[in-house]
Amino acid sequence: MSERSDRLAGVSAMSLYLPAPRVDLESWCAWTGNSWPKIRAVVGHSFRVPDRDENVYTMAATAVLRLIRQNDVDPREVGFLGLGTESSTDNAAGAVIVRGMVDRALDELGLPRLSRHLEVPEFKHACLGGIYALKGACRYVSSDGAGRRAIVVSADIAEYERGSSGEQTQGAGAVAMLVDATPRLFEVDLHHAGSASDYRGPDFRKPFARHFRDDYPGRRKRLADFPIFSGRYSTFAYLDETVHAVEMMLERLGVSAGTFYEQDIKHLFFHRPYNMMPIQAMSVLYVRGMARGDHRHDELRGLCGDAGVTYEDVLRECASAPDLFSAVLESEEPNDPYPATTAIAGLVRRSARFRELLDRKMSLGAETVMDFGNLYSAALPAWLAAGFEQAAASGLDLAGSPMVVVGYGSGDAAEAIPIRPVDGWEQAAARIGVTRALENHLDLSRAQYEALHDGELQAPFDYPRRDAFAVSHVGERYDPGFQDLAVEYYSFLR
Repeated sequence: MSERSDRLAGVSAMSLYLPAPRVDLESWCAWTGNSWPKIRAVVGHSFRVPDRDENVYTMAATAVLRLIRQNDVDPREVGFLGLGTESSTDNAAGAVIVRGMVDRALDELGLPRLSRHLEVPEFKHACLGGIYALKGACRYVSSDGAGRRAIVVSADIAEYERGSSGEQTQGAGAVAMLVDATPRLFEVDLHHAGSASDYRGPDFRKPFARHFRDDYPGRRKRLADFPIFSGRYSTFAYLDETVHAVEMMLERLGVSAGTFYEQDIKHLFFHRPYNMMPIQAMSVLYVRGMARGDHRHDELRGLCGDAGVTYEDVLRECASAPDLFSAVLESEEPNDPYPATTAIAGLVRRSARFRELLDRKMSLGAETVMDFGNLYSAALPAWLAAGFEQAAASGLDLAGSPMVVVGYGSGDAAEAIPIRPVDGWEQAAARIGVTRALENHLDLSRAQYEALHDGELQAPFDYPRRDAFAVSHVGERYDPGFQDLAVEYYSFLR
């Protein structure tokens, strides 16, 4: 990774909030008849579900308040509060709702409110909204917001129909990040970041009109935000877009893929909807690195023979730019755009060399996030937070170590961004609080989970909850002079 003499903007602190209700996936497998060994390997160990009086804004506000208090942030110095989410319940307001809750809690705590001169944007692009918000915050503190600070919070609720192929990949939570021109945790190198996007039609969508269809499950006591998705097609899109973003980053860095993966980079963090997805992405990148590099071609030829594909097919796929959406427009079943590469990637994932690479490059925080579930826009920041906390607890020397974060949002778009821990990062990492957030859990029975999921739960669960936010009531007035119909009001639980 090329060196820069000037300092880069980046992240000074992080905080995490997970709702207490938890579904243990081994228990879920017993309820549903699924294979626990398979679910454990592919998905993880558990996922969280928001309580009846929680939503994306209460989780985001709780994470932001924790960030401010854990790091002694003066709220008056913050000039930007960006919310990345795909779980909004209001089509007009966004981050300003989070600001409202935080301000009132700060009042109760005897602390100053956030600056009145505060930008409050919301960023939406499926699971990539939080990374777009982070880029916006870094640009803010480096330009017109010079001398001020920024906060980015990624928050989401991933929910799927019971009995669907996505049910085991649910989750909920929020991660907040403090962004400074001179960061205390890690720098964000936007100068060498790689971006990629392409329109993929029905790849994981949430069209508003679905709520008005009689065959959509939303007609129940609780508003459902289940996505419209095609798992196989979405996987192809994820792999394709991630590859293009990472390879653009490598081109801007001026490094070869083989050298970068094996030697230059110390740790990699991908968008992580479930455990296997980033491993699949890395194996595809690894094969393409072999094909596009200036060595290891003989090894690749051998793998081609083992996989029953030709070397020329792999090279042709590396140079191709497939249009996945065209098959959908032609009413055909979407097919793997890189079948030869995928076949070899499957062999690579079983090799000792690749497993050793994963252990060196992608193990930080990996076991911890098996208990997060899918956090959508917060999934990548949560893995990053877990990795830094583990590194600090283990006494690792990360200062100056090149790392990469790879974000992805269905629809679809991807970002590959180099980051670098700064001197003294350990102090900031020790305050993140991932372990504390995981300790706050309430294991649900099958009946409790199904009642909460289906909107049949009559009241929030009874468990200790402090320094968090909740929906207190929902407006019902629809008069000519004043209206608050369906507007949510919030309370601070001290």
